[in-house]
Amino acid sequence: MNHETPPPVSPLAPAVRPAAILALLEAAFGAGSTAVVDDSHHHAGHATAGGAGHFRVRVVSDRFAGLRTLARHRLVYTASAPLMPQDIHALSITALTPAESTTG
Repeated sequence: MNHETPPPVSPLAPAVRPAAILALLEAAFGAGSTAVVDDSHHHAGHATAGGAGHFRVRVVSDRFAGLRTLARHRLVYTASAPLMPQDIHALSITALTPAESTTG
């Protein structure tokens, strides 16, 4: 059995990162329930980012029902893991059920 670490994935062009994040999240949580905002311009010169971006996501899904915030965030991080850390440096998450999204 091979236990070698896979080679790092080449970073995506910054312009396509939001669409790539959206595709991963919609595959995990359903289409039409997700929004991605690239906040990287607010962090220009952030040396520790290594070229990766800062993003805000809002995900609405029935999968969050009965889960606390930490568990919801873990699901979002798991779904976006293929883009970490080479394309996503920071991820601000709002994870709601459909009922929560309509009540404020």
